[in-house]
Amino acid sequence: MLYALKIATRYLTASKAQTALLVFGVAIGVFIFIFMSALIGGLAAFIMARTAGDLAHVVIQAEAVDPALLPRKSKGTVLLVQETSTRATAVLKDTPAFIPLIEALPGVIGTSQQINGSGFLTRGGQVTQVSIYGLEPGKESVIVDLAGYMVEGSATLGTGDVLLGKTLAEDMDLQLGQTVRLQSSSGIEALLSISGIYETGSGGPDRRQAYVGLATARTLFRMAQGVTRVEIKLEDLYAADALAPRIRALTGLDAKSWTEQAAQLLEALNAQAQTGYILKAFALLTIIIGVASALLLSTYRRRPEIGIMRAMGAGRWFVMVVFVSQGALIGLMGGLFGAAGGYGVLLAFPARETFGPGQSGLPIDITQGAYGLAIVLTTLGAIAASILPARAAARLDPVTAIGQ
Repeated sequence: MLYALKIATRYLTASKAQTALLVFGVAIGVFIFIFMSALIGGLAAFIMARTAGDLAHVVIQAEAVDPALLPRKSKGTVLLVQETSTRATAVLKDTPAFIPLIEALPGVIGTSQQINGSGFLTRGGQVTQVSIYGLEPGKESVIVDLAGYMVEGSATLGTGDVLLGKTLAEDMDLQLGQTVRLQSSSGIEALLSISGIYETGSGGPDRRQAYVGLATARTLFRMAQGVTRVEIKLEDLYAADALAPRIRALTGLDAKSWTEQAAQLLEALNAQAQTGYILKAFALLTIIIGVASALLLSTYRRRPEIGIMRAMGAGRWFVMVVFVSQGALIGLMGGLFGAAGGYGVLLAFPARETFGPGQSGLPIDITQGAYGLAIVLTTLGAIAASILPARAAARLDPVTAIGQ
């Protein structure tokens, strides 16, 4: 075995230019494999962080209340008359009882009790429709990282404070510390001071959302107790499907996983991952074809030498080991050089954790380069590619090979 490896090494060093070119080609394939792994993995993580990362992973939403039906008689006929509803949604009143139970579940990072609704933001003659989010004091950044998105002011919401998106503030020519009038769909108005301006990088939240404290939201929507929504954040967002039924059984309320509302996002990410697998498979296939072609050429050129080895008593298995060893060495060297080069190039790209709103570039995650996998797959692929040339060499007739 060692002697076969020695002969394989001698064959490779006998034609250094050809060997170097072959190793370089394998290294390029490995580099593409690693770069695609880091790009697709980083892009998927970046998309998830910017979408599902700022979403509640499990949601308990108050269900809409159907207006009451009152019987009314008219000429011997009983009619059902719909009573006017004074509230569009029901209220979750028992949150103090089940919130500690939810927070004690493994994998739960935090919960956010909210009062949500629509309203109008007014400054002078300017009026803009907004979505109002009432958040618990001290838990403003549990779901959406408002503290990380702040460009001016603070994310802390006190009584009489409101947080606005940067786009909304620019559209209405608003600045930090100014007073605005916020009117809810219930007709209640409040004069609030802009305590912070945030920028998420998404058009909707930056243009159409206003965050206030929970006490302010209670006043705006005439809600003395309870909340309209409870949002839950998990350590692993993919655990939401398994945890939602547990929360449903624990509270008796309809807890929904974020995946129910983001099925299209998951499909897009799966399609992106499959595209990455196809591209990496083509890179590996290119390596296999290149190694096989080079070794077939080497077999043809070394027919006399192979004949001499066979005539001196070398078996077919020994000849196969020689050429398979060549393929393994080429794959290993190309894999190592390609992995080192890929890592060095990826170091020049900013990590995805450094990306913020409005920044451009490729969100490449250097930790997802799959370096070890690339080296192993390349070596195995090169070995597989060398089997056909090795079998062809082993089948040579010694007399015919020596005579050529």
